[in-house]
Amino acid sequence: MEHESWPRYAAEPRVDTHEHISPRQAVPVRTRLSDTAYAALDLGTNNCRLLIARPTANNFRIVDSFSRIIRLGEGLAQTGRISELAIERALSALRVCRDKIVAKRATRTRLIATEACRTAANTDRFRERVDRELGIRLEVIDRETEAMLAVTGCLPLLDPGASGAILFDIGGGSSELVRLDRIPGLPDATPKISGWVSLPVGVVTLAERRGGVDVTPQAYAAMVSEVAEMLAPFALTHGRDLGGMHLLGTSGTVTTVAGIFLDLPRYDRRRVDGLWMSDADVTHTVDRLLAMSYQERVHNACIGTERGDLVLAGCAILDAIRMAFPCPRLRIADRGLREGMLVQMMREDGLMRTS
Repeated sequence: MEHESWPRYAAEPRVDTHEHISPRQAVPVRTRLSDTAYAALDLGTNNCRLLIARPTANNFRIVDSFSRIIRLGEGLAQTGRISELAIERALSALRVCRDKIVAKRATRTRLIATEACRTAANTDRFRERVDRELGIRLEVIDRETEAMLAVTGCLPLLDPGASGAILFDIGGGSSELVRLDRIPGLPDATPKISGWVSLPVGVVTLAERRGGVDVTPQAYAAMVSEVAEMLAPFALTHGRDLGGMHLLGTSGTVTTVAGIFLDLPRYDRRRVDGLWMSDADVTHTVDRLLAMSYQERVHNACIGTERGDLVLAGCAILDAIRMAFPCPRLRIADRGLREGMLVQMMREDGLMRTS
């Protein structure tokens, strides 16, 4: 569908988050597979991420991507507002995303914002400015939608031989957990969602509250305890009967842990996405991170300056999850909301099966 305010992919397009290809514009699958580009943008509390893809046979092929740490939620817990500096960082990243969407002629888009925009008092003004300056209309999604998109994006990594998984997404301002259970007697069916929760804590908020540069063992234990207390009601109901299950984690925290575990000279998604780690592997790797100084973390290519003061807060959230849901294995997912959006849009357009 043509965007009325986006003629011929002008330099200042308006990106409509609610645009859908209508049935009357349906074209042969072969044409759609080759011609239609889909864009999925995730503006989080810490990161701005974009994927642009074209459909293939019941799958998709990534044609462009973008990721930048912008710390949109920096100071939000103290002020209740998105700061001007954070807004400028977001606008800079979103401008790059807008230009990529234009360059790849993506006519099917979904552009979401999460926890920072859910909670900030000045979200409406921020969204209006993004719309006015960049032509991007951000959709602020609720926590349930965020959890379900993570499920859709990560489901291919669920072990087909497992009875289910505890899927978790450690974000910048919130963390989502979902219990997935396979249906007895139907091993090929889509697992059912037995329960989900969104915790109002992420790596940015926890690090700002507890400190992320010089983290003592006592400070780390306090972070784990704080998250464990938040998680306790969900774990009481959904932390039983874990036999045959595994953890499935998506976030910068778990991909960083995986990179450290593999001793990668620089981060490599191809080696990280889908990696299995035993519980002992995770414990050993977190202990390695705890033993590093801030400068050592910053100079590690899998962490860097942008994550040096956040990674231990993420590990504390990870440890609280592991304590509440003691599973022998963790699978690492370098995928999530963006992939979930792409799958949903392509399913709506009849280009992917629903299970």
